[in-house]
Order: sequence, then C-alpha cells, then structure tokens
Amino acid sequence: MTTFLTFTVIGIVSGAVYAIVATGLVVTYTTTGVFNFAHGAVAMFAAFSYWQMTQSWGWNSLLALVVVLFIEAPLLALFVEETYMRRLYGATVVRSLMVSLGLLLILVGLAQAIWPAEQRSLPEFFAGHTVSLFNVVITYHQVIVVIVAILIAIGLRIYLRQVRSGIAMRAVVDDPDLLAMAGASPRRVARSGWILGFFLAALAGILISPELQVQGLDINFLTLLVVNGYAAAIVGRLRNLPWTFAGGIALGLAEAYATGYLPGHIPVNLVSEISVLTPVVFLFVALLVVPSSRLRAVGRLTVATPPRVASLVESIRGSVLFVAIAVGATFVLGGSMIGSVTQGLALGIVALSLILVTGYAGQVSLCQLTFMGIGAFVMSKVASGGASWWGLIIGVLVCAAVGAIVSLPALRLQGLYLALATLAFAQAAYYGFFSNISFIPQGGAVPVGRLSIPGISTSGDKAYMVFVAVAFVLCAIGVLAIRRSVWGRRLVALNDSPAAFATLGMSPQLSKMLVFAASAALAGIGGVLYAGQPLALNANDVQMFASLELVLFVTIFGIRTVTGAALGGLAAALLPLASSHLPWWGTGLTGVAAGVGISLMANVPDGVLGVPWLVRNVRIPGISPRRAPSIEAVQGA
Repeated sequence: MTTFLTFTVIGIVSGAVYAIVATGLVVTYTTTGVFNFAHGAVAMFAAFSYWQMTQSWGWNSLLALVVVLFIEAPLLALFVEETYMRRLYGATVVRSLMVSLGLLLILVGLAQAIWPAEQRSLPEFFAGHTVSLFNVVITYHQVIVVIVAILIAIGLRIYLRQVRSGIAMRAVVDDPDLLAMAGASPRRVARSGWILGFFLAALAGILISPELQVQGLDINFLTLLVVNGYAAAIVGRLRNLPWTFAGGIALGLAEAYATGYLPGHIPVNLVSEISVLTPVVFLFVALLVVPSSRLRAVGRLTVATPPRVASLVESIRGSVLFVAIAVGATFVLGGSMIGSVTQGLALGIVALSLILVTGYAGQVSLCQLTFMGIGAFVMSKVASGGASWWGLIIGVLVCAAVGAIVSLPALRLQGLYLALATLAFAQAAYYGFFSNISFIPQGGAVPVGRLSIPGISTSGDKAYMVFVAVAFVLCAIGVLAIRRSVWGRRLVALNDSPAAFATLGMSPQLSKMLVFAASAALAGIGGVLYAGQPLALNANDVQMFASLELVLFVTIFGIRTVTGAALGGLAAALLPLASSHLPWWGTGLTGVAAGVGISLMANVPDGVLGVPWLVRNVRIPGISPRRAPSIEAVQGA
C-alpha cells in the first residue's frame, strides 16, 4: 500500500506541473487563437535563466523568481507578440504552427549558445523540509507545486469568466472588431494573453526542474516536456480549464503507475523509455477519443493564390539545369561539404513528400523523418547492410504501408490535431524503436549501403552526389506530374475545403490515406539515399528536432514548390555544418536562420519564393514559367 501511495504522490506532483504547462497552452490559444508549440522552450529558457541567477551568480531565490516571472517572461512575450505573432492575424493553422515551431528552434538554439552542455541542477524550494502522509514522505516543494497548480486553475477559471478583462481576452478570438466597438483594444488584450501564457510556462519550468534529478537541466528534455502539456490540453479540448487540470493529473498518475508497475511486464529495453513514451501514447489516445473542438484563428482568413505549376517541358529543362549544377559543384566542393550537400539533396526528397502531403493536400505531418528512418532501416535489414534495389523497393512498400496505417486513426483529424497526432507518432517511434538498442545499438548505427546503377559505381562521394541529384529531379518531376493530374487537383480541392470535397461525392478519408501512403513512400526513398552517404543510419538522424527543422525550412522557402523542397533540404543539412565551422555562433546558427525565416513568413505566406518582387523580376530564360500579360498590356492591346 505504501508503494502505491508513493507512486500516487509522485503522479499528482508531476500531474500538477503538467496541468500548469497545459493551462498556459490553453490560455494562449483561448486568448490569441495561436497554439504555441514553443511553450516548452519558453519553460526551458526560464528554468535556465533561474539557474543562472541563483546557482551561477548567487542571487537570492526570491529575487531571481521575481525577475524571471515578472520581468523576463513578460518582456519575452511582448517581443514575440510584436515581432511575430501580431502578423498572424487571420493566418491559417499551418502558418501559425510553422511560426511557433520557428520560435521553438530560436529559443533552443539561443539556449545552446548561452549554456554549453554540462551537468546542472536546481535545488528544491525549502530543501530538506518534509511532511508525512500515510507513511509517505512528501517534500515541501511537492506540496508547493500542487497548491500552486490548484490556485492557478481556480484563479484563471474565475478571471476568464467573471472579470471584465478576462472576458475580453476570450472575446478577442471570437470577434476582435466587435470587441473594439465595445471600447477594448484587441491588440492590448492579445498582448495580455501572451504575457499570461509565458508567465505560466516560466513558472512550470522552474517548478519542474528540481524534480529532474536524473536528467538534470537538459535543454532538449525540458523543451520536450511540452508534449505532456499537449496531452492535458487536448483533454480540455483547448478551452476547458477544469478538464485541462484533470487531464494533467491523469497523465501524471498514468506516468507514475506505468513507471512503477510496468517493469517486469514489458521488454527490458523499453523500461528506461516509459516516462517519455507514456505522455505521447496518452496524447495519441486523447486525440482519438476526445471530440475535436473547432479551431479558430483571429480575424478573417487570408487566401493566397497557389503558385503556377510547371509543365512537363519546363520540369525537364529545370531538371537538366539542376543536374548540371550538381555536376559542376563536384569540381568545386570537397571533404565534408560533399557529404552534407548529398544528404541535403536526400532530405530534399523527404521535403518533396512534405510538398505532397502538406503543400498540396494541406495535411500537416511532423513525422516524415520517421518514415525516412523506416525506409533506411528496412534497406539495412533486407540487404544486410549492403546496396540492393530490392531493399529499396521493399523499404518503400513498408513505408507506404506504415503511412497508410498511421493515417487510419487520424482520418477524423485535421490541422492542429493532425499535427499533434503525427508528432506523437514520431516521438513514440523514436523512443520505442529508433533509440531502442534492440534495433539500433546505443550510440551506434545500422549499416546501409549505397545504391548504384549497373555499370556505374557510386562508391565515390562525388559520383554518389550526382546520383542523388538525379534521384531528386526524378522525384520532383513525379511530384509535379501528380500535381497536374486529376488526383493532384483533388488534393488541392481537399486542402481548400474538405466539406465541399465531400459534397461533390469524393472521399476525404480515402484521399488522406492515399496521400499519406504516397508521401511516406517518397520519404522512404529519401531515407535510403540519406543513409547511403555515411553508409549508416543513426537514431539521432530521425529525432523530433531534426524533423521540425526540415518542416520549418521547407515552409520558409515555399512548401508548395519543388524548389522550396530543394532549398529546405539543403538548409537543414548545411546549417549544422556551418555551425561547426563558426564556433562563435555555436549551435545557435539554426535558431538565427529560423528567426530570419519566420520573420519573412509572417509577411509572406507562400515563403521566400513567393515574395512578389522575386516572382516578378527573377526569371531563368527557358526554364521559368511564362508570366501572364499584365492587365495594362491587355487593355493597351
């Protein structure tokens, strides 16, 4: 009985922190219409700032707490709202998600640049003081966490429903123009929502950090705690605070009981992953069981004109030029640069799968690198680490099957909920499969050979780079052919209006399943070619942050164009290499690039390649699509 009570106490404490995290997410979403993927990064940054002040500089704990919660967090919220979020007025769910993902990478990169990797920890509040309850020892810190969570839940419930300013924060999402007519400033109300959300994130980060005795203060681990908040927030349907609080407590208890009672009943290699697998499983189940509420965006949705699709002749011309540039690059590049460019081209193929599923069909997927890893892993096992076209074919078929299976439970989901479901799948696959030593040795990799055309060797790095470039242009031609086909037009129609799509007698569910299967197969091809460069697949190649970076960079350049896929894949591969050669930037270069990119994205929905000046003035003779004559020219004729 004592053991059960001990796990119950641990679960309630963890659940209270998850409830605070989830409450901040719900408050931000309720008051701004933006689901903040960077919520966990805000909590992480606040926890490290608190450590810096108390443990490194020797500040008083209370003073540091006041500075972080009431100065740093509000100022950061105001900066984010002014720089990025206010430009998302009326933006689509996909665009707002990408901006918040970019903010996550900025904060992670900034933290890595400021605080190099080393062992850090925070002491508990009132360390050494305990109380006993039913023979279970409870620290003062744990009691404080639970009390704070309860007070926040009750206080916010009253504030948002009975206080005028709180009601205004809820009203700004439904109708900001009507709120302005009532005498309130929608801009000021939205700022208040961001400040409150960042305050709760910072508080959660500081409260949870002393409980991380094993991991200590770890940038990635603290940032990923937001996944737990996602699960609790979904239980509350992103609007109900009591249910959100209950979801946090339920998740904490489930995690504690699983950690305490599952060892001995599951494979040994999964025991160490219970604490990270439980939240993502909880999230996936919650997404499927809890009815999805209507997603809202502030203001009227802005509609961007889709880019013109290149004809077959234009595609072939562009492909020839692309391969010619790749061949020329082999005479200039050398060393590690050749390998990075090759992997960037392979990531470009994975990015093409994003063009298909997200750019055309509008289905947000954050697990494409998971399919990439599955394709490479199957190749390794079928070919026993060697090069085999049969391994590629089987890997592609397996990826397509997994993609179809993943889409089945998510057929009823769209937008934000679909993004969260694919994120949960990616996390579960990483911790349950790729980082499991039964499949990939701890700290090691599985061997993957290089494909080659009979009679043409690709053993040399330069030859393999040209081979991957040819593979990319062939896949790009195929993706553009799909876009010009009847099925491609149906995918675009599904993106525009699923309801109208179904009204015309077509099946949105079948189309979603097919596009997920096709995109997963394409990502599998990219995975085989990606792993062929270093001749191995490492678990770190498919971790969540790498997947988010790829999605973000493709979106920055243009997620509806194959050129955006090429540039996004190259950026994702070359930025880490640039960081290693620029020690003064450290690992923060990716965050800086993300910051510049989402700043552009806030103003240009179609990405960098959709900037009107570039569309009007930058043309490649014989390759760029012909421009339609201007209205003035037509009228003059």
